[in-house]
Amino acid sequence: MTKPNLLYIFTDQQRADTLQCYGNEQIQTPALNGLADESFVFENAYVSQPVCSPSRATMMTGLWPHTAGVPSCNVPLAADVPTIAKMLPDAYRCAYMGKWHLGDEIFPQHGFDTWVGSEDSYRHSYSSPERLLAFSPYHHFLLDNGFEPDIVNQGQRVFSRHMEAGLDEPFTKASYLGEQAAQFIRDSGDRPFALCVSYLEPHPPHTGPLNDLYDPWSLPVGPAFMKPPPANAPLITRLMAAYYMASEEYGLDLQTEEGWRRVLARYWGNITLVDRSVQKILVALEESGQADNTIVVFTSDHGEMTGDHGILGKTLMYEESVRVPMLIRAPMLGRTQKKIPGNFSHIDLVPTLLDLMETDRPDTLQGQSRTPVLRGGLTLATNDVFIEWSGADGHPPRSIGEAEVNRSMGEPLRTVISADRWKLNLYEQGQHELYDLNTDPHEMKNLIDTPIHQDRIRNLTDRIRRWQMQTGDTVPLPEE
Repeated sequence: MTKPNLLYIFTDQQRADTLQCYGNEQIQTPALNGLADESFVFENAYVSQPVCSPSRATMMTGLWPHTAGVPSCNVPLAADVPTIAKMLPDAYRCAYMGKWHLGDEIFPQHGFDTWVGSEDSYRHSYSSPERLLAFSPYHHFLLDNGFEPDIVNQGQRVFSRHMEAGLDEPFTKASYLGEQAAQFIRDSGDRPFALCVSYLEPHPPHTGPLNDLYDPWSLPVGPAFMKPPPANAPLITRLMAAYYMASEEYGLDLQTEEGWRRVLARYWGNITLVDRSVQKILVALEESGQADNTIVVFTSDHGEMTGDHGILGKTLMYEESVRVPMLIRAPMLGRTQKKIPGNFSHIDLVPTLLDLMETDRPDTLQGQSRTPVLRGGLTLATNDVFIEWSGADGHPPRSIGEAEVNRSMGEPLRTVISADRWKLNLYEQGQHELYDLNTDPHEMKNLIDTPIHQDRIRNLTDRIRRWQMQTGDTVPLPEE
């Protein structure tokens, strides 16, 4: 038998509680439910940074964003930083499909010889002017089906995300990527493959062909829904909540509960849209006869607030923003669901996958293989996880929407979530945060000023500083 294949699927902006295996009994995700039934399900999985590019750098390279050279959004991943595709033996056929958001969006790179781009929105990050004459395969797919571009981007007419999101299901990015990935698997032949499928959905714009699939008033919401952050929360958090609670986004009035619930319903609809696409890929994998020799991963690059604490989007250290689904189906270890308690970080994903794929890991990786945990020999019971924030978008922010709020988000921030489920957010400037996730999982009470917790704060601060020293993180943080 050849070495194991890899099917690495991830969405953009999907919080953990949108799957049945994380407690959501209403959302319609039968394909992902079926995958979870045969997978290791990590109960508390965290991203390296709650925004696209830095998180994706970690997911592709096994390096922290500050090490990979992608400290903020829209910063390209340098050509000399190897991805998992470069770490695999030459026998592997490596393919990338969908959103990249690490520079030169639609062009083959970083060891992936097959490339099916879907995004024409990141043309400002292309490395040379002549590349502006190229368009994604998805763009050509829409042209071939009679659609006309509706905006000008960097001198060329392209399709806007709002236009794309208004298409019927067969013409959506999700459906297109499902078909492309399924065909790649059917055509894979005898060579082992590593296929990454990266969905834009459920990233904004919060609209799609399944907008009306869910009754907004039937959807469950938690105690933080439309509730402002604690009075002693950092200023930026309170500003973001005030902004969104007084705004109109994606044609919905967020001054009203109805508006927020419609955002949530549309968000769920786009997750179901992804699920239908994933079903095509998983069916193709089974029909190819390769499912028992293929590791399947499902996760997301960060979460989405969807109204919790009165905020829309990501970029914050709240659980809704940093905690994501994390499924690994490793047939060589069985195909029954096993819940993995404890904290897991995306920094450990690449080394874990290389281990499962029987491939030596480079010494440069900053995480560790968690395969011993999957095999039952070890646990995550003592594992702290760390999350970083190093600034806003790597290009001039827009004058409206979330990027406008991001003008105030240039201050670095480091977070530790301890093995015993305490979270410390340590800012370069301004108010810090301490939450007891055991008794306050929705982070409603900032305990940073509570006298009885000062020793704990010092201990957690020391852990962050040790992590900084170990990983070469030079961001200055305040003294105690």
